[in-house]
Amino acid sequence: MQTSFSLAQLADPDTAVAESILRTCVHCGLCTATCPTYLLLGDEADSPRGRIYLIKDMLENGKPATAESVTHIDRCLSCLSCMTTCPSGVHYMHLIDHARAHVEKTYQRPLADRLLRGVLAKVLPNRKLFRTALAFASIGRLLRPLIARTPVVGQRLSAMVDLAPASAPASVDRSFVVRGKARARVIMMEGCAQPVLQPSINAAAYYLLAANGVEVVSVPGEGCCGALTHHMGREEDAFLSARRNIDAWTMVMAEGALDAIIVTASGCGTTVKDYGFMFRNDPAYVEKAKRVSELACDISQYLARLDLPAGAPPRKLTVAYHSACSMQHGQQIRDEPKRLLQRAGFTVRDVPEGHICCGSAGTYNLLQPEISGRLRTRKLANIGRVRPDVIATGNIGCIAQLSSGAPAPVAHTVELLAWAYGGRMPDAIEDAGFLT
Repeated sequence: MQTSFSLAQLADPDTAVAESILRTCVHCGLCTATCPTYLLLGDEADSPRGRIYLIKDMLENGKPATAESVTHIDRCLSCLSCMTTCPSGVHYMHLIDHARAHVEKTYQRPLADRLLRGVLAKVLPNRKLFRTALAFASIGRLLRPLIARTPVVGQRLSAMVDLAPASAPASVDRSFVVRGKARARVIMMEGCAQPVLQPSINAAAYYLLAANGVEVVSVPGEGCCGALTHHMGREEDAFLSARRNIDAWTMVMAEGALDAIIVTASGCGTTVKDYGFMFRNDPAYVEKAKRVSELACDISQYLARLDLPAGAPPRKLTVAYHSACSMQHGQQIRDEPKRLLQRAGFTVRDVPEGHICCGSAGTYNLLQPEISGRLRTRKLANIGRVRPDVIATGNIGCIAQLSSGAPAPVAHTVELLAWAYGGRMPDAIEDAGFLT
């Protein structure tokens, strides 16, 4: 794509990166075939190629974002399926993130939209606030008929109520210790929303790692990876979260050799692996961030390195493996989770249209509930076609999105693996009464 940025514009490092990405695009349109919003809406402006044109015009001409451009940019899920499809290597992720930051700086959203986004940016990354918010979900359910009558905002608030669990799960024992000398030392990222929504996921990872001789180091001070706010265009909030994690993890690295920083939510993993890029222009953090990104590792990647023995789940189950977009497109991890599940004794089935997003996408299912709901319906129909006993995925957002109306219990991949190797049964399976 030909561009005409001025030298003054290109002096800004973020604009220079955007210009480089824009020039990579050759207008071929292959991305439209795998873009969820284009498949649903059929609007060129709701395809990666269409958004690229909108972003180019906005950045190249120094324009503030308009209501129309914001509508189409907001509809992007950041599923990154287009990056997997693109034959030219267009790094759409960095481009859309830059565009969202430009929107945040140059466009004033309607008051209700600003308030809702502000609440999400404040509450979701904070475990204490999020846990408190969930405590009020029961009140929201009682008021749902009234809430739903409010146009747009009511639809979003209804989506929040529908996705919230009846109550925050109780904490799960994860006091597992390595027997004998540890073969490796790792950090495991706790995260923000996941420990509140489903603490059993990290507990399962602790169990598996300890059982295989891996010492997990506790890191006070770490928290949200910054993805939720980063994809909302709130760069300052995102970078603050990222710096806090980098500082906390760097202190642990200074205390002894570290083999990996393990992440159990693939959406977080995609962002942590991008810290090196995010801080490329920050002299104080560029090297530390690069080191963190190099060590970042999805739990399935790390377990695949350990060469686990054959497992024996208490019951032979057919697993529909739903690969989160952040896993298959963001991190390019496709085979490891399925091989691990097969090795553990499960029968694994691929989901038709597995490359298409389920509609979760961070806060997308809260901010774009209509499109998100259509994508969920499409995904669940495809999952149902393989007639699974259980659905496995590696991202908490997908679990929350798919659990409503799913044809089978939805569990994290690591929960199924831990169960197959002697750990506790996943709550979703226990609740379904599989073994009664």
